[in-house]
Amino acid sequence: MKIIYKLVLLLLFLSVNTNAQNTPAPIKLIDILLTASHPDWNYKLNEEATVKISVLRYGSAVENVEIEYQYGPEQLAPEKKGTLKLTHGIGEINIGTMNTPGFRQLKVQTKIDGYVYKNEIKVGFAPFEIQPTVKMPNDFDHFWEKAKAENSKIPMDAIITHKPELSTPTVDVYLVRLQNYKLGHYLYGYLSKPKDDKKHPVLFNPPGAGVKKINPITSYADDGFISFTTEIHGVSPEINETDFQEIRKQLTDYWAIHLDNKDNYYYKSVYLSCVRAIDFLTSLPEFDQKNVVVTGGSQGGALTMVTAGIDKRVNCIAAFYPALCDNSGYLHDRAGGWPHMFSDKYKNNNAEKLQTMEYYDVVNFAKKIKIPGFYSSGYNDNTCPPTSTLSAFNSVKAPKEIVITPISAHWRFGETNTQSIKWLREKCGIQ
Repeated sequence: MKIIYKLVLLLLFLSVNTNAQNTPAPIKLIDILLTASHPDWNYKLNEEATVKISVLRYGSAVENVEIEYQYGPEQLAPEKKGTLKLTHGIGEINIGTMNTPGFRQLKVQTKIDGYVYKNEIKVGFAPFEIQPTVKMPNDFDHFWEKAKAENSKIPMDAIITHKPELSTPTVDVYLVRLQNYKLGHYLYGYLSKPKDDKKHPVLFNPPGAGVKKINPITSYADDGFISFTTEIHGVSPEINETDFQEIRKQLTDYWAIHLDNKDNYYYKSVYLSCVRAIDFLTSLPEFDQKNVVVTGGSQGGALTMVTAGIDKRVNCIAAFYPALCDNSGYLHDRAGGWPHMFSDKYKNNNAEKLQTMEYYDVVNFAKKIKIPGFYSSGYNDNTCPPTSTLSAFNSVKAPKEIVITPISAHWRFGETNTQSIKWLREKCGIQ
């Protein structure tokens, strides 16, 4: 396993906006800079971690400022809360240690001129020793082989429509409709193909979470792949807005639909749609007959790993901060993955729901992966907490390269994305 740490020193890095899926915040007048005492943000078990706090205005320390702080295990109730006065705008807090692998989290805030400014940081304790809490069902392989066999009997019934208005000078774009899971149940996606009449590797790009209209992505085709970007809910991107909003309403918390029934759980059709996407891509005459790639982030990262674990035609993947990892973590006093279904918020911890999730947790698919993978995550991610994502990464026994950008929340830097594409191109022999 190759582990790369990218320590990005951003003097104007801002507070995490957790209400916006942890996207980077805009520039603010006041910055709170949190600096871990270890430059890679990693600590040994039973080693205490300290964090330097700098409150800055225009890059200079703010005098005589008071901060509120709280710290404890990642995503759980804080162990300690308090206040600290920073005479010269700089101070330090010891946030404690852990005797088992995992993460601790520090949150700070201050009020200046009537405005509240916040930031947070998570540090890892033996993070690459984190093991999952979810169990592997004895009939896991049988369950999914049976599901795939049943799905293979459903005709693909592909309808492919050229979209010149969405195409570019170098890439042809097509809207695709595929039948999946049940007769009359469809999956939509945009196919992007290089305009060169050559054979190419195929790339499946599953979506992030939510109910939204998909857009074509032509950049993968410009990088030498025939790509297929899909949705998961059977929603055509050409649906009228009124009908679309009604579907969105019906699919609120879709991840919870039939969670107490492993045979009818919502994600069963979703996972099988990933196999159906590979069916479609490998049927294309322009497929090079060798290279099948999957890449995505968040829910798309989860589906990337699921596809690799369930479909032997895939030969390399790039997965970013995957969701649906070690969902039962909250029942073992640590963070679980998105959608946090077993956290106190949802009260889902009954036997049927726990048993169902064992068949769908990404960790159990990670254990089945046999192909090379590029993985990436950030420590400051609250949507897909690192305790959960690393439990899946650590479960992969196949060759893997892991890029950790500790400062990242639920997003990735352009440099990391570029690195993943370069890695995929090399694996597929694209010059």
